[in-house]
Order: sequence, then structure tokens, then C-alpha cells
Amino acid sequence: MTDIEIAQKNIMENIEAVASKIGVTESDLDFYGKYKAKISFAKLTELQKKAANPATRGKLVLVTAMTPTAAGEGKSTVTIALGDALRKIGKKSVIALREPSLGPCFGIKGGACGGGYAQVVPMEDINLHFTGDIHAITAANNLMAALIDNHIQQGNDLGIDPRTISWKRCVDLNDRALRNVILGLGSRIDGVPRESHFQISVASEIMACVCLSRTISELKERISAITIGETYTKESVTFGQLNCTGAIAALLKDAIRPNLVQTLEKTPAFIHGGPFANIAHGCNSINATLCALATGDYVVTEAGFAADLGAEKFFDIKCRKNGLAPDAAVIVATIRALKMHGGVAKKDLGKENLAALEKGFANLKAHIQNVKKFGVGVVVAINKFISDTDAEIELVKKLCATEKTDAILCEGWAKGGEGATELAEKIVGITEKKNEFKLLYSDNLPLIEKVQVLAKEIYHASSVEFDDKAKKKLTRFQAEGYGNLPICMAKTQNSISHDKSLTGAPEGYAFPVRDAQLYSGAGFVVVFAGDIVDMPGLPKLPAALNIDVDDEGTISGLF
Repeated sequence: MTDIEIAQKNIMENIEAVASKIGVTESDLDFYGKYKAKISFAKLTELQKKAANPATRGKLVLVTAMTPTAAGEGKSTVTIALGDALRKIGKKSVIALREPSLGPCFGIKGGACGGGYAQVVPMEDINLHFTGDIHAITAANNLMAALIDNHIQQGNDLGIDPRTISWKRCVDLNDRALRNVILGLGSRIDGVPRESHFQISVASEIMACVCLSRTISELKERISAITIGETYTKESVTFGQLNCTGAIAALLKDAIRPNLVQTLEKTPAFIHGGPFANIAHGCNSINATLCALATGDYVVTEAGFAADLGAEKFFDIKCRKNGLAPDAAVIVATIRALKMHGGVAKKDLGKENLAALEKGFANLKAHIQNVKKFGVGVVVAINKFISDTDAEIELVKKLCATEKTDAILCEGWAKGGEGATELAEKIVGITEKKNEFKLLYSDNLPLIEKVQVLAKEIYHASSVEFDDKAKKKLTRFQAEGYGNLPICMAKTQNSISHDKSLTGAPEGYAFPVRDAQLYSGAGFVVVFAGDIVDMPGLPKLPAALNIDVDDEGTISGLF
């Protein structure tokens, strides 16, 4: 059966029954049908307080991955299987994941609800409109854009130079035609003509603000602090100067509250927030994580793409800003990805190739070493595919052992939680050891030096080449008092480097930085490397070609 067929045959529990497993009552929920609910503001506040105390919160386990192939390596599948497996061995586990974006859902990667017998449900709802969070973020983002352009049209009291406006409109779809647009064409009443841009909604600073805010008040502070452009006298302008913050927050009042759903095995799962890890910070919301930490003894969460992106940002942005310290990390690897990094063509990945596997291990080795730089205990999960041979699996275990790291076979896709119980037992053991978590760089390190640390320590470059534009911006951000902010690197997910063609573990190269953007509301600086863009495009044969719905409302082709 396909993923969607497995999900549709599953009999879900009503969400209040799922909530009762973690001490959340019916009165603590706002229902979105029978199987989805949001946590009430009162309960959210209560859980935040509980999670703030290390003595009353659960263990935090991060699931990350080696550099993926185009279709992904099953990080969400392993996350869900591990959450289910911890329950099978008698532990009270809760899962915290991001919300899927419609962009990849209709593009090349598909949905993000796991796969096989390790899924969160209702998968069609979660992959599509869910509870409307991303739509609300899109509307809030675009209302900000409309208010900025209206301010300029109606007299421009702040003296904003239209050429400097950095705020982009957004849509939660892959639409390359909107990357660069001209606004205000037509007559005088149609606005002030200027060049502008669209980004995908999950890369919006509003998405980051929602994911990093605990309360409406904090969300308002972040929105007000967003830098939107400069005056003609080159002074920065923040959105708060337009006195419209309340309207934006009103659109987001429900979007800030976490969503509760379930796995196929009825494990509670908070799914909330959806920033990409290649162009944003790649983690679910702090509120979802706090709710999970307050209601579970073990919290399994994931950060997007590989450890050089999602995991690094989870550590250096999310944990830094919220006083969190992960108790263990899982690096997901697949035999097929290792062989691809060893030079094997996609059409030949089903054939046993130990030499290519050993060569491709260089990629996994780099990620193991990188995660260990943060002082976190690591285990490798080999996400099993049907074409994997016993010899290949044993070789991966042997190679990981040379890095003093265990590699454990995970069969969550085929067996659900039962296929990840060995991994669960290992995780419990790691979390019982002393945590020596540390950040990669200090707050007071200058922005340019932070970029250099990331490039050399995580991407294994020998040097950084800054375009003049990027260097000037970083120098200005530093001078304006933003030097204490962390870096959110925007780069390809298909290589540890900036160049998607450099597979394996490239090193000794120059890392090119072409641009930088201040996310003063979210509280980080986005640095663009290589040819990465924040509005993806569709492939030649998008997943949308396979998706359909019948007269009874049953969806097919979603994966």
C-alpha cells in the first residue's frame, strides 16, 4: 500500500482521547474536527511554566540527518517511529514536528508526515490546509506589505525610500515566476512603481516570529522590530513605526497556538510552525516544543534537512534563544544516500556497492563530527530500504564504530514503532549520561566572524569570500547594534558546501557569501551563500501531476 492508503485505513482516536494521555483535558482544547485541536491559551501558559523548570520537563531528543538525496531520507519517518517505539518500551513520549509546506508537497519532495507505518494523521489535512496556520502567516505577511506600500502612496510621512524596501510578499507555493516582480504599474492611484520580490511563506520572517514567540505580547514586539527598509537619509525603518502591529497580531492570534494530532499508533504529536532549514531556521515552534517537554518524559523532535542546516540552527538559534539543551541526537542515514555520495548514479542505487558505500561514508562522518562539536551524544539510525543488503548494513555499522558512534537499523517505515525499539533503548541510555551541550560561537563574536566559524567548522571550507554587498550589510548590521544575533545560513541542502554538485564531504574550498538580510524581529541575520533562493521552483514533473480527489472527498496520490 502507498503511504496515503495506509493512513486512510488507520482508525484514529478522537483527539480528546489522545490528549488525555498527556494530561490535557477537553476544556484545554479548541477543536478542528474530531482529530485535530489547538491548545488553549490558558493551558499553553501552564505548560510553558512547567517546561521552564528543568526538573519538571522531559528529555529532548533531536533527529537530524546526513546530506539528503532529492527525495529526502526519511527523517520524519524515523522521528515518528522513535516516538512510537519509546511508548512501546514503556516511556511516556511526545513528538514535536513542523507543519508541511504546500511548496514541496506539490513539488518534488512530497508531504512531510512520515511514511509507511510511521506517520502522523490525518495526513491529508496536515499536508494541505491543516488548521490554517501557514495561511494566516501568509495573510499577515502580505498585509504588512500592503500597509508599507499604502504608507508610501498616502504621503510617506516616514520618508521611506521605496528602493530600499526589504519586506517581500509571500505565497506558500513553489512559483519561480514571482521571484522578481514590478509593483505599482498603471496610473498614479495604482501605487508607487518599484521592484519587489516574493518568497515562499515558510521563509517569511513572520513564520520565524511565530515560531520563536511564546505569547502574543512577544509576537507583537518581534513584529514591531522587523526592519522593512530605510529612509532617504539612510536611517533604518521598522514596521512598528507604521503603528499597525496590532492588526498583524490579530491575524496570528490562533496561529501562535500549537496543534495536537496523533501518530498511526496514537502517540500524541504537536505539529506547529514550518520554516525551511535551507532558507530559514528549520525548527518547529518553541511553543510546540515546550508543550511537548511539559507533557512527555521524552520529546522527539526534528530539524530540517541535514545536520549542517537544521541541526546547527536548532542548536545555535532555537536552543540559544530559549535556554534549551538537547539530551541526545539521532542522525538518519540511508544506504542509498551513502552510495550516491560515493558516486553511484540514481538508477544503480539498488545494486550492492560496498566500495561506493565506504567512499560515501565521508559525508555521514562529517555530520557525526559536526554534531559532536556541540557536545551532544549521537547515534546513527540506518533507515532501511528494501534494496539494502546485510553486507551494506554491517559495513555502515563498522564505519560508524570507527567514529565511536553506534549505528542502529531502523525499520519504522515497514514496522512502525516496533521497528525502532532498539533505537529507542539506545536513546534512553544516551539521555541518562551527563549533557555537555555547548554552542558553536558566542553572542559577542562579530557577525563576519560568525559566518567564518560556520563555514570552516560546519561546512569545512578553508576560507570565506564575501561579495562587497554582503560585507557592507554585515558591517552595517554590526554597527547598528545587531552584532549579537546568530547567523541563519541560507544555502543548498544537497551538499555540506554551498554547491549542490559537491557531494560527499568537500573541504578546502572557498565559501562564497553573496548577500545578507537582517531579520531583526526574528532575532537573527540571514546570510545567502551560492545560488540559493527563497522562492523555489517546480520540477519538470511536479508531484501535483499525481494528486487527485474524488466526489466523496477522498484524496489520492499524496505522499
